[in-house]
Amino acid sequence: MAETAVANTGQPQKLLPGMEGFVADWSSDQRAFKKVSWGKAMMWIFLLSDTFIFSCFLISYMTVRMSTTVPWPNPSKVFALHIGGQEVPLILIAIMTFVLISSSGTMAMAVNYGYRRDRKKTAILMLATAAFGATFVGMQAFEWTKLISEGVRPWENPWGAAQFGSAFFMITGFHGTHVTIGVIFLLIIAHKVWRGDFDTGRAGFMTRRKGRYENVEIMGLYWHFVDLVWVFIFAFFYLW
Repeated sequence: MAETAVANTGQPQKLLPGMEGFVADWSSDQRAFKKVSWGKAMMWIFLLSDTFIFSCFLISYMTVRMSTTVPWPNPSKVFALHIGGQEVPLILIAIMTFVLISSSGTMAMAVNYGYRRDRKKTAILMLATAAFGATFVGMQAFEWTKLISEGVRPWENPWGAAQFGSAFFMITGFHGTHVTIGVIFLLIIAHKVWRGDFDTGRAGFMTRRKGRYENVEIMGLYWHFVDLVWVFIFAFFYLW
C-alpha cells in the first residue's frame, strides 16, 4: 500500500488520509471500484456523459421556449390523433410511454433470470424488451412522418415558434437513436444467451469469459437509462 509520495523537491510527503488505497489501486492496475466490474463502471461513466448531453438539450429547449416572443405550438393539438371523428390529444405519446415503461419491467425480469442462469426465460424477456423498443421506434417514425407531412421542419412549422421543429427533431431523434441502438444490442445479447455463450464461454463479441451474465445487467442499465430519459422528455416537451 502506498503511504508516501515524492514532491518535486525530492522530499517524501505523506498522502492525505484515505488516498493510500486509491493510489495503490491505480498504481498496481487494479480495479478502482473493488466490487464493481470494469464493464459496469464504464457503462455508468457512459450514462453519466449521456446525462450531460440530454440535460443540455432539454435546458436549451426550455431556454428557447421561455425566451421566444412567438407563441409556442400547443402540444395537445400538435400531437393529437383523429379517432372516430374525435380529436384525441397525446394518445400516441401516451401509448409510446406505456410501451417504453413496460419494457423496463421485462428488462428487469431478464436481469433477474440471467443471474439465475435461466437461459430460456432471460432470452425471451430480452426479446420481449426488444419488441417493445422496436414498437416504440415504429410509433416514433409514424409521429415524425405525420408532422413532416403537416409542414413541420427544423426551421419552421405552421403553428407558431420556428424553434419548435428543431427542438422536436433534435431531442426525439437523439433519444430514438439510443432506443434503436439498444434494440440492436438486446437482440445480440439475447441470441448469445439463447445459444448458451455465457455458459460455455464461447469466444465472440462480449462473450469471451465464462458465466458473464453480468452483460445482461449492463444492457439493463443502458435500457433503464433510455426509459428514464423518455420520462423527462415526456414531461417537459409533451406535457408542458
